[in-house]
Amino acid sequence: MDSVRDAKLAELLSGLDGALGNDMSRATSPGGDGRETNGMNGDGQKVTRSRPRTYPYFQYLPYEVEDEAQRQRNFEQILSYLYVAVEAGDFAPGALHWTRELRAWLGLKFDPTKEQRAKLVRLYYELALAPGIDVTTAERFASMFMVLTKRKHYLRPIKDITLDWRPLFRELKVFVLPSESGLIQPTNVKRNYRTLTKLCTFAQLYFDPHEIPVMLEEFLPYFNTSFVEGAFVVSGLFNLLLPTSPPPSGEDALLPQQFLPTQFHLWSLVNRSKVFDTTYLDLFSRLARDSLPAAHIPFSEYGIFSAEQSALIFTAILRLLEIPVGQATSPYSTTVDAGAGLGVLLERDPKKHPIGHQIARWIIMSLSPACLDKPNSILSHLEGLIQAVETFFHPSNSGAWTKTLSQLVYYLADFFVMRWNREKSGEMEVPEDRRLNNELKRRFVLCLREVIFMGIYAKSGTAMNFSLSTLQSLAYLEPGLILPGALQRIYPSMQGLVEVHRTTSSLRSLQILSSIMVRAKGFRCHVTTMLGLALPGIDANDLEKTLHTLSYMQSVCYNIPFHDLTKGKEDISGSMLALNWITSEVGRMEQEGANVELNYADGLSDEDEQMILRSSTASFAEFLSSFLGRVFTLLENLPDAARVRSGSPEENVVNTLPATFTPLLATLSPELYDLALNKIADFVGNHVIHQARDAMAFICNSLCKVCPGKALKRLIPMLVSSIRTEIDENGAASTRNTGTDVLPRDRGLVWNISMLSMCVVHVGDAVLAHRQELFDIAVYMQRKCKGTPTVHISNFIHHLLLNLTGTYTVDFAVYEADALARGLGPEDWGRIPKPTELHIRWHVPQKAEIDFAMEIFKSQGETAMQTLVSLFNGTSPIKRDGSDKAWSDELSRNLVLLRLLLAGVAVLFDEEAVSSGAKPAEVNGDTDMVDANGHAPEETDAADLDSALAISEDEEDRPKFTYPDGYVLEKGSPTHVELHALRERMGKLFHEVHEFLVEKQQDDVACFNPLYTAYKSWFIDIGIEKSAHVLDRVTRLFTADIHPYKVSGLRKEYPRSLLLRRANVYHLQRLRHNAAPRPASDMDKLLLYDLAQSSVSSYTEVRRNAQGAMESASKVIIVARPLLIPPLLRAFEQGLEETDFARIKGAMFTLLFGSLAKTISRDWRYAPAMIKAYLAASTVDKPSVQKLCSTATFQVMEFGRSSERMVILDKELVQAIAPVNEDVSTQIEKKRTQVKKKRAAGEVKKALLSDELVNVARKSHWKKASRTAAIVVTLGFRFNTLASNNLIDLLTKGSIDSHPGLRGMFSGALVALFSLLETRAVCQHDYKNYLLDKQLILDKVEVTTRREDPNWTSEHLASFAKADTAYYIDHEYPGWLVWDKTMPGYKSDPKSEQEYDDEERRVISEIGNALDRPWFSTFFGYLKQEPRDATADRFRIASAMMLGYAFDMMHDGNTAVKLDDIKEEVAIVFGDGTDKHQHRATAEILGGLLSSVHDKKIETRTLIWDYCMSILLKVFKDGLTPENNGYWTSFLHLLLQGKDPRRSWPLVEWLAEFQLDMSSNAAFKESSKIMLLQQSILCAGWHFQLEKPVLADFLKHLNHPYKGVREAMGHTLAAIYRTRYHESYKNIYALISSQKAASSIGTAPYEPTEEFSTTIHQIFDQLENWRKERTPGQQTPSSYTSGSKTVLIWLDSMLSSYECTQLLRFFPDVFMEQLLHMMDVKEDQELQSLAYHVFRHIPNIPHRLGEDAELIASLIRIGTTSAFWHQRLRVLINMQVIYFRRLFLISREQQQKLFDCVASMLNDTQLEVRIGAMTTLSGMIRCSPVALRDDIVQTLNKKFTNMLLKSSLPKKPRNLPSGASTGTSTPTPEHTKLVLTRHAAVLGLGALVQAFPYTSPPPTWIPGVLTTLANKANADPGMVGKSVKSILADFKKTRQDTWHMDLKVFSSEQVEDLEGVLWKSYFA
Repeated sequence: MDSVRDAKLAELLSGLDGALGNDMSRATSPGGDGRETNGMNGDGQKVTRSRPRTYPYFQYLPYEVEDEAQRQRNFEQILSYLYVAVEAGDFAPGALHWTRELRAWLGLKFDPTKEQRAKLVRLYYELALAPGIDVTTAERFASMFMVLTKRKHYLRPIKDITLDWRPLFRELKVFVLPSESGLIQPTNVKRNYRTLTKLCTFAQLYFDPHEIPVMLEEFLPYFNTSFVEGAFVVSGLFNLLLPTSPPPSGEDALLPQQFLPTQFHLWSLVNRSKVFDTTYLDLFSRLARDSLPAAHIPFSEYGIFSAEQSALIFTAILRLLEIPVGQATSPYSTTVDAGAGLGVLLERDPKKHPIGHQIARWIIMSLSPACLDKPNSILSHLEGLIQAVETFFHPSNSGAWTKTLSQLVYYLADFFVMRWNREKSGEMEVPEDRRLNNELKRRFVLCLREVIFMGIYAKSGTAMNFSLSTLQSLAYLEPGLILPGALQRIYPSMQGLVEVHRTTSSLRSLQILSSIMVRAKGFRCHVTTMLGLALPGIDANDLEKTLHTLSYMQSVCYNIPFHDLTKGKEDISGSMLALNWITSEVGRMEQEGANVELNYADGLSDEDEQMILRSSTASFAEFLSSFLGRVFTLLENLPDAARVRSGSPEENVVNTLPATFTPLLATLSPELYDLALNKIADFVGNHVIHQARDAMAFICNSLCKVCPGKALKRLIPMLVSSIRTEIDENGAASTRNTGTDVLPRDRGLVWNISMLSMCVVHVGDAVLAHRQELFDIAVYMQRKCKGTPTVHISNFIHHLLLNLTGTYTVDFAVYEADALARGLGPEDWGRIPKPTELHIRWHVPQKAEIDFAMEIFKSQGETAMQTLVSLFNGTSPIKRDGSDKAWSDELSRNLVLLRLLLAGVAVLFDEEAVSSGAKPAEVNGDTDMVDANGHAPEETDAADLDSALAISEDEEDRPKFTYPDGYVLEKGSPTHVELHALRERMGKLFHEVHEFLVEKQQDDVACFNPLYTAYKSWFIDIGIEKSAHVLDRVTRLFTADIHPYKVSGLRKEYPRSLLLRRANVYHLQRLRHNAAPRPASDMDKLLLYDLAQSSVSSYTEVRRNAQGAMESASKVIIVARPLLIPPLLRAFEQGLEETDFARIKGAMFTLLFGSLAKTISRDWRYAPAMIKAYLAASTVDKPSVQKLCSTATFQVMEFGRSSERMVILDKELVQAIAPVNEDVSTQIEKKRTQVKKKRAAGEVKKALLSDELVNVARKSHWKKASRTAAIVVTLGFRFNTLASNNLIDLLTKGSIDSHPGLRGMFSGALVALFSLLETRAVCQHDYKNYLLDKQLILDKVEVTTRREDPNWTSEHLASFAKADTAYYIDHEYPGWLVWDKTMPGYKSDPKSEQEYDDEERRVISEIGNALDRPWFSTFFGYLKQEPRDATADRFRIASAMMLGYAFDMMHDGNTAVKLDDIKEEVAIVFGDGTDKHQHRATAEILGGLLSSVHDKKIETRTLIWDYCMSILLKVFKDGLTPENNGYWTSFLHLLLQGKDPRRSWPLVEWLAEFQLDMSSNAAFKESSKIMLLQQSILCAGWHFQLEKPVLADFLKHLNHPYKGVREAMGHTLAAIYRTRYHESYKNIYALISSQKAASSIGTAPYEPTEEFSTTIHQIFDQLENWRKERTPGQQTPSSYTSGSKTVLIWLDSMLSSYECTQLLRFFPDVFMEQLLHMMDVKEDQELQSLAYHVFRHIPNIPHRLGEDAELIASLIRIGTTSAFWHQRLRVLINMQVIYFRRLFLISREQQQKLFDCVASMLNDTQLEVRIGAMTTLSGMIRCSPVALRDDIVQTLNKKFTNMLLKSSLPKKPRNLPSGASTGTSTPTPEHTKLVLTRHAAVLGLGALVQAFPYTSPPPTWIPGVLTTLANKANADPGMVGKSVKSILADFKKTRQDTWHMDLKVFSSEQVEDLEGVLWKSYFA
């Protein structure tokens, strides 16, 4: 779609827009007709956006801006330069620079056309993934790609652009899929996997749905659970890459429903995995979002899913929330997720993509009106889910689940609001029948309402924040449903009737609800009352509450006018009407309790409502007075703020006050404003409160901003006279003082100056009225004052200058001027203006203001400069005699003043004039580029490397793009010239001060600090005050203020005063953009050298300040860095010569820990010197220097990385951005030659340095040697030259060095060299093949599979049971799930040898010569040394790899050593085999030896295997001990993992022939052999085909007497059965069609085979026989106890794994009762706990729909009929868990049966069982769906009440003779039965009550139940009475917080009945 015509057509056809849902912050929307963007480019030609901008940025600026054509020209020019850079191969810094420019262009809200954007997206996608490009550079390109695709409405998927997924897959493959070659990829080719997964998030949207079948073909063959990592990787790839955009209509084969059954089947192949659940939810939720708008995708009440699919997903959601149930263990098994291996790299970051987000997206994007009339649907499931977990939202019930739940509800509401708004605005084009409607919205809000009213009181801050945001979203959707409940809760807490924490929550709720309340009819009448109630919240004793109160008031002030609306209305007298109405409403709320309905929409007429509202505004004056009073009291009592910016509450309050006052003062009517002005002015005039100074100054600032004329007239004269009084009469600021504290004598002065300086900033031209006063007082104060106050005086001058010279908005009104003129009314409450209809008042400096500013700047600047000169030429009255600090003070004070003066007029400085000492840069880029480039002259001699290396970037002459920003001075005018001349003089003066201080006052640290801050300001404050980070601060404040008004799916619906600020921020963005780096003038250079000199000063503080200033300066001066490096390097070298630690540290810090390091690493004129100096520093004997060295090691190593030799790009994509009408080929050629030259020169330098360092490394101390070695490796290894002989010599000798650290390092480097050598050989010595991962492996063959043959799989597997084969299959995945056409194999007898070229042969012979027998002898000797620390005592893969390569050369005859020599050496190493270190060394050597022959000829292999087996058999038969067992297991792992078992046939066969020796009493020997066998089975997976004899042997001897053997057997049995399963479909289509045919969730995997079922039954029959043979109570082990333990370990291992569902069908009749019997063997605690452990797994095993009937029946059977009470109690545990976990899958009939069973168990004879049944029953009721719950409660309530009433206790006879009763009467059976029945009834009623622990107010039937209990059973003796008392007490205890509301449900009689029982009197 490259032409405009197509783009227009696309616009017209945007009916099927792909604008879909939300992926975190990436807004989504489809395109309307975006021809007129912003109303700016109305030419209708180029379409830039699918959706016009909401905010007309360019229209609101107070100056003329550039036109669209100019922007486009600049854009095309940037593209042209970018094209040249990419074509010439200049990626860094060239292409990166233009990428930054492009980013800046987009950042100014300019829009490229859709075609342009599409071209750029393709280009950056290509650049980010181009093979061969430098990794860090690629990351920057990737980030640009993300910027270009950040919002989904920029480009619509498929219509505007599609991307190819293959490049991304190619990069991911390097990380997660087994490399075919088995070679290790050198790290420099790998990218950061996080960047790749992030790229997927952005690119996935643009992958073409037509590619789905191709992707399945590509990924699915890798899926297998034999080596479960494969399954994790494939699911991760699906989630990251599978397109979810809807396919075009008519292509039914691509509909999601085609593939879903297969995806569900794959999901069920890995059970009990949290990673899998998360991944699939993510995938399905995105699918739901993207399919919603597509009308041709079938959609039902379950969205695009089926009933069964959605039930499964909801079950998974319940699992993911990890809600604790009873005594259940987690539904997830850590062992499964531990197998994810490399799959972990593909997971999304859970912090950025929380699970709640995925769940909510899936639910909300599947909702539609179809849910409303169906009994089962997504909506009803959601209601069920929230119902089930409701009690976990209660503050008293918090735990690990709190955050997840609150997050889930937050995202649910947020997504709903977003979808609702976007459907309304037409941004989301959803088919009519799927659109959300009012009824759906109502049900949704009701579903979440209760839990949110609990959540806002959460104990955790995070949960509370989420809940409050949710409350806001729900109130936005349905104010009528949320606000009554909210008010009903808020009123009591605001009136102080409840706990404090509830008040805080209420204030916060009010704050977020305020903007909704002021717009809701009727509810807005409560606002003024609420404001009044909130006032006491302003309290110096509770600063947190104060903060929330202020924030609440702020949000109200933004939304309503504080105007008395009763004025001129005869029929309303004051606020009486409103007061009476409020009183009656509050009374109504108290009466009706939490479910109060306030239906104002219908119940209150508009006229009445308006009258009440008007009446309520009469009390504003009163409110304002008391508000100001409270704030003043607060300020008087503020504690001293501890430190600045410490985040303390005091500081927060001070920061929040101005944020509240600005909107408050702005919204006041004129009369009220005058009231406020008088109060505040009086307060300022009559008080001095030092700690409240800043807060008060901010308040004055707000006051002056809102109405500058009035306020300044009142304040300035008062403040000026106070200042004069303080100075003249009180002698303030007459002496210097130390420290930063203000002396009590000076506090009044400082208070007044602070007020004054805040009154004159950002208030516009009103200050001109007081011009003379302000000028005079400034001069007067500067003349008179000393000490700390002087800083405040300079600050005042700074503020005044900012105010006069800046361009900023001076409009804070909440309403437009015309609205204020006509008078405001009730209809203006909560009005939101349109962003396009604003009229903004700006302050633009006029001539008078500029003159005033210049006058101040000159007078103050000149005075300060004269003072400074007099200070260091000795003419000043203050002498530098060192006795006191007066001289330093005076110097500092004047430097500070100069800095603030420069910063104050920063906007007047213009870059061209500032750089005027520099060579002028070409600003118009149309001139001929060739001579503008300032390159190194062409005729340089090639030998002169340095000139080729010179940073010949045309940095100085890159064109700059500046845009109008309202610059006020005319360039070249007298003012302009004078201003810049003054600045230049100040710079010169700074230099002189520096020289003087360095020479005379070197230790005067206090003076250097202000000097370098002044330097910094001099450099960076040009065009905008950068040193104050203005833009960042303003943006941060703006973001914080708009946050409460952001609503998902709406754009910029903010109050007017916030919308205005957006324009101000945009103006600052333009200023900041124009303040780009500039060329250096001579003065710049001079000052830079000063900073370099001080960066290595002897004083830490001086160094730090100079380094800081230098960093800032080098960011704004173009060639600063190359200028600074040489002097700093010289200082570094000098410091090393003189061992001057301070200089060394200063230089290292400056060169290596700042931005210079990057320049040095690119510029090889300096890098060699830097590296040598760094190495010299690493021997300096000073801990702090050593620390710096070790931190910098990695950075310095990076210097030596080889530069990009080749980058492979798709030429077409690059051509797409080529300039159309100019030829740039000469520039490209020129640039290319230059880049190549520079690279070549760099490589020469690197090679020279590498050789030099090799010699250093040989003879240095180990510390230096190790660092040198690290650097040499990156310098010396290159693909084309491998490594120099000198380096090879160093490595081979170093790998047997006596120092262990060096040894490890050199061996590692040697392995890396071998690996590089191999890689180079298999890539046929060609770098391009290496980049494209094209490898020619000689013994590799593509084996054609006979997948159509039905017997193919069994034949393929059978071949693994024999040793001989034509090819080996090393990978486990081929054929496990599906067969591909071919599979990779490796010849078993390779005939051809690897071919090496000359370079490789040289390296081989060089290494080979060094590897002689003494080398091996030494190496082996070190292997068996005892490691230094225990952690290193393990089998070291590195040693085995190293030896593997060495032996490989030996076999090829390239070493001096022969096999026989090695055999002799091995014999010496192994010795007598008694020491574990001998074993470790031998295992490593044999590991290396055996892995070195896997690609050798068969003769060599046989020879080596025969030799090794002789040693291995000796060890495995008799030599294994607990100490050395681990080494040999690792050895096996190395040998077998990811390899064909037939490669190690002799060993595998020997292990598989193992038979248990029952006569042996060496338990360890037996178990360790089994462990080795198990290791080999796990490594070989389903390829292990020798299992039959092993199984037979183990199953015969399950009752083995030794624990170790039993455990090993159990685990091995599980491993064998786990690896027997495979699916082996003949191809993808067979898989997909069979899954679709089976059901909507595919086939059930892991169905037990006939054989397996028989085995299980036989084993359990055998156990049953053994059980009967065992004498009960037998203490010694028996066949029964031993056999049971083996079986339990086996079952536990299977049940904790993904194939657990294989055992499902055996639970009901085979396992359950046996497990319960095992738990009853009290004599064997191990057996008991094992059995209990396995028993608790049962409910965690996922069943499908309808598979649970037998299991439930068997639980019920045992619970009701078992003779042992322990068993009855234990099944209860599982009943509750199964009920909860299967809430969405269990049938209504099964639910009923479970309830009946548990209810009947309340009659159990055993007390423990009855109590258990009560807990279970209440738990089950609690999590049931509402309809079922109400039903059950009603039935059970009736049943238990009748039971209690019918079984009353017989009355005691009264007249027994006194001596007759002995009190020992035995209860009769009838009496016991009666008591049991009563207890059952009491517990049953108790369970009903406890099922609703937090429902407030409690359900209406509860008071009746409690009264029944109190009246009928409370007096019972024994356990019945006790139970009643505890039920009643618990009821009260859980309701402490809400008791005042809950009591209302009880009638007065019921309260009386409960009195004595429920609440005891205080003394009882």
